[in-house]
Amino acid sequence: MVERIITSENSPIKLWLREMDDGALQQAKNIANLPFIHSHVAIMPDAHMGYGMPIGGVMATRGVVIPNAVGVDIGCGMCALRTSLTSLDSDRLKAVMKLIRKSIPLGFQHHKKPQDSSLMPLPENIISLEELPVVRREYANALTQLGTLGGGNHFIEIQRGSDGFLWIMIHSGSRNIGYRVAEHYNRLAVSLAGKYGQTVPAKQQLASLPCDSPEGRRYLREMEFCVDFALANRRLMMERVKAALEEVAGPVRFDNFVNIAHNYARLEHHFQRDVMVHRKGATSARSGEIGIIPGCQGMPSYLVRGKGNPESFTSCSHGAGRKMGRRQARKRLDLKRERQRLEEQGILHAVRGKRDLDEAPGAYKDIDRVIEDQLDLVEVIVTLHPLAVIKG
Repeated sequence: MVERIITSENSPIKLWLREMDDGALQQAKNIANLPFIHSHVAIMPDAHMGYGMPIGGVMATRGVVIPNAVGVDIGCGMCALRTSLTSLDSDRLKAVMKLIRKSIPLGFQHHKKPQDSSLMPLPENIISLEELPVVRREYANALTQLGTLGGGNHFIEIQRGSDGFLWIMIHSGSRNIGYRVAEHYNRLAVSLAGKYGQTVPAKQQLASLPCDSPEGRRYLREMEFCVDFALANRRLMMERVKAALEEVAGPVRFDNFVNIAHNYARLEHHFQRDVMVHRKGATSARSGEIGIIPGCQGMPSYLVRGKGNPESFTSCSHGAGRKMGRRQARKRLDLKRERQRLEEQGILHAVRGKRDLDEAPGAYKDIDRVIEDQLDLVEVIVTLHPLAVIKG
């Protein structure tokens, strides 16, 4: 349900949350005052401060795209897969986790050799490579990062579903190639602000590119490549998790693959107009669309079905959302208490030392409250409880 509507800015801000930190609120106001906003700005219940635009923000623009309103991890998202397994004891879970760590590089690590280029080929027969300058430059390196998890809040989990089956869930993005594309086009947008008559203050970090400009067209094409790369990355990791499960548990059937991205811009039709919808830490929730809203490693995740609510631009949250910054979490959270919270649930977790506290449950909002605040956007179809977690 929409808790409140802010009408003090040039465009309304519709919020699906009860509390919002001051920094994120100011960012929401900044985007609501952009001259090309269409209808209103929508803020999801997991919202918190990001670069330029709040993470958990959704906005539709007329004729422009804003790289910082997509973010640096283009195409980052979730995938989930149901297995035929109904249980796995602790020893076998540990064995599966060990095999996953051997086959999937974590954090800043990558493969020593490039992965098969057929998994994510360059689109030579679709558009000229002259239109993909950053992708072309980074492609060889990107093949060594295909099938790698990355760091931060990215994870691999084995989960027990309310449907009685074990599930695999993966959260990851486009790795360094997405970062390079985002960085290049944000810098370009800043440098071309005068040429395209932009008047947005530079400190707001909301430089835009006209969609019909050469630079805007290139950004959209490279962004789309990164969205596809992120999916290919998750798919390859999923294949290796499947192999690890089968090596430990024997033959396993897999079905109900779900994928949803949460950092991208896409041309859509809303409120009688074709507009560029930016989702930064938000996912599509069109009517009947299956999505994923993850918790953190000590909370459940949810498979959901979208209700197609037009007021959110048919969107929903992408997760629980942070309530503490990373440094704040490391300073304020109690390591013993956070570990105990996970161990009491029997979760094979990834909170080993104080540096891991930025991804401890206490750093995140209550996922159940986040779900409750958007029941007009989605309905829950499967609840997934974590059994074992790998973090980057």
